[in-house]
Amino acid sequence: MTTFAQHRSVRIRGARTNNLRRIDLDVPRNSLVVFVGVSGSGKSSLVFDTIAAEAGYQVNENYPPFVRNRLPRWTRPEVEHIEGLSPVVVIDQRRLGANARSTVGTITDVYSYLRLLFSRISTPHVGESNHFSFNDPAGMCPTCSGLGQTMSTAVERVLDLDRSLEQGAILLPGFGDGQYWYRQYADIGSFDVTTPLREWTESERQALLYGGAAATRLGTRPPKDYEGVIERFERVYLHTADDLSERKQAVLRKFTHTRPCPDCGGDRLNAAARSAEVLGRTIVEMSGMEITELAEVVAGVSDPSVASVVAALRERLIALSDIGLGYLSLARPTGTLSGGESQRVKTVRHLGSSLVEMLYIFDEPTMGLHPHDVRSLTEILKQLRDKGNTVLVVEHDPEIMRIADRIVEIGPGAGTAGGEVIFEGPFDALRTADTPTGRGLRERRIRREHRTPTGKLRIDNATRNNLRGLTVDIPTGVLTVLTGVAGSGKSSLVTELTDRQPATVVDQRPLTTNRRSTPITYAGIAPAVRRLFATRNDVSPALFSANSAGACPACKGLGVSYTDLAFMDGQETVCETCGGRRFTPEVLRYTVDGLTIADIDDLTITEAAARLREPGVAGPLRRIEEVGLGYLRLGQSLTTLSGGECQRLKIGKELTRRGDNTLYILDEPTTGLHLSDIDTLLELLGALVDKGNTMVVIEHNLDVIRQADHVIDLGPGPGRHGGQLVFEGTPERLATCPDSKTGRALRR
Repeated sequence: MTTFAQHRSVRIRGARTNNLRRIDLDVPRNSLVVFVGVSGSGKSSLVFDTIAAEAGYQVNENYPPFVRNRLPRWTRPEVEHIEGLSPVVVIDQRRLGANARSTVGTITDVYSYLRLLFSRISTPHVGESNHFSFNDPAGMCPTCSGLGQTMSTAVERVLDLDRSLEQGAILLPGFGDGQYWYRQYADIGSFDVTTPLREWTESERQALLYGGAAATRLGTRPPKDYEGVIERFERVYLHTADDLSERKQAVLRKFTHTRPCPDCGGDRLNAAARSAEVLGRTIVEMSGMEITELAEVVAGVSDPSVASVVAALRERLIALSDIGLGYLSLARPTGTLSGGESQRVKTVRHLGSSLVEMLYIFDEPTMGLHPHDVRSLTEILKQLRDKGNTVLVVEHDPEIMRIADRIVEIGPGAGTAGGEVIFEGPFDALRTADTPTGRGLRERRIRREHRTPTGKLRIDNATRNNLRGLTVDIPTGVLTVLTGVAGSGKSSLVTELTDRQPATVVDQRPLTTNRRSTPITYAGIAPAVRRLFATRNDVSPALFSANSAGACPACKGLGVSYTDLAFMDGQETVCETCGGRRFTPEVLRYTVDGLTIADIDDLTITEAAARLREPGVAGPLRRIEEVGLGYLRLGQSLTTLSGGECQRLKIGKELTRRGDNTLYILDEPTTGLHLSDIDTLLELLGALVDKGNTMVVIEHNLDVIRQADHVIDLGPGPGRHGGQLVFEGTPERLATCPDSKTGRALRR
């Protein structure tokens, strides 16, 4: 029998999830362990899909099935044995939900302490803490229900009067010809589906939109349960839960007007809560301050009755500031935070926890962090470990590797060339190891000659967000890197540029994926592949779509069958009819150069680019191969890709549209990239610039900054302390700039 004393490590035996090759590994507990390796090597498969998945699964098994159905789902990993696990907390790169009621203050619980402070010593006295909550009826503005804004349907955008119903006159999703909601209007006999709506009477259009009395006057009265188009839209989109999917949010942006609440002016609270003051400031004013400034203000509260509240409030504000988020405000909606900001907010949430012997797992916590702020992050990781927890970090930054108790490298390559443990040990040993990471730590890139600009793009008097009347020239025909601490104004400057100049932009927004999303669909080559098979075999292209005529009827082209077990975990199995091939036997008789349409999914991008020479297929695949993703299989689900792989896939897709004299803007393209992968990226960017294109890159990575032709450094600090031009020129000159945090990092 294994005792607790023997559980000084997480023991993994025979891990084979995704590309892992039956890994055996002992991960020391109560330690800070960093996992490294090239993108796609298997780090995430080991840390997230094996260790975290098994820990989460075992914790969930302690709850009854009804409760488990409401907890995060964990798929049990392919592994022979794991022991020594603890309850797991995963702090990943996913952005925080865009719940309309969620702010930095509420998600971190800092606003709760601020509400408590106001409930005790504000003047005039309003009431308990909930009287300052915009999510509680006691405190929320009654007009907007605490949302700070009112939303109404943009009726003028709903109809195209020059079309008939069957031509798609109703522009809302779901109302196209043959779709479910379309039939609720076209099939009831009350409306002429062939006549353009402009030729209808005003009463008929009112009946279509609103029902009511206008509907009763129609020649053929609608059914009793008839809903006008506007009524149906508002019921489905406006009168539902606050936490909306990305698709619904996009529909709302397109078909609604949003305005500040006429009563609270966007402050969310009722009049009483807005009137109370502490130190001459309302809770709305304090919530709108930058976190760094707010920490200074609340330090001035001297009333001994709330000393403990002030101490707890300042502790959390200072923690947010120390991790590089001092430029945010408590009122900042969580839906506006980047992936890196979201991850740091989630990190701070756990600092106040009194739980010990937990398993904390971080996914590239340096994402979006300036080198100046990485040191603060390393202190937080060490704090979590020193409280008696086990901290596992997937990371590429050498500064995080440096503080690790142990480093585990997975590799040596990506995809099928990876999946093995190729190094275990301390940082000093890794620096001399013959592994991709060891070599990357030792090698220094040779600086080439700077390119000569071919012209310039001027931005005059930019005042967006925190920019202070900034005027700057962006040189054309070269690689320009925008640097500065998080919140210094880099993204605001880029937005100014794209507003004035057409550009190809690759940002940090995550890939929108579903279970059918693969590299072949994301790259946009699926229609070309179907046409190739159809032409060679003289049949319809629809046969070669797993979403259309050729799909296996049993699994509808998914390759798997899903059994819903109500409140228990559903069961997913390989389809017995097609064996996971997704297509009917008839379709699989057709081939191109000996390959069936199902075989295409099993090809790697490199193999497919060589075998499928059609320009519409091979060209886009070569662009993706150029960013180092040639090992991905065409049919591989995008949900299995790492953060770095997703970022490079986006870059590869954008580059398929490339031409000469194009402005490219990339937002932190090194996200998720190994040291060796950065070389590949720099070569690609350099080749594009050498063809006459202009490249503007927002980046914190020092290797990329050193390879720039021109650097624009903003700051000197974040938020109201930024928005100024600190430096512009070559990276060599930046390294000598005494006022630049980036310059100091380059010197170090």
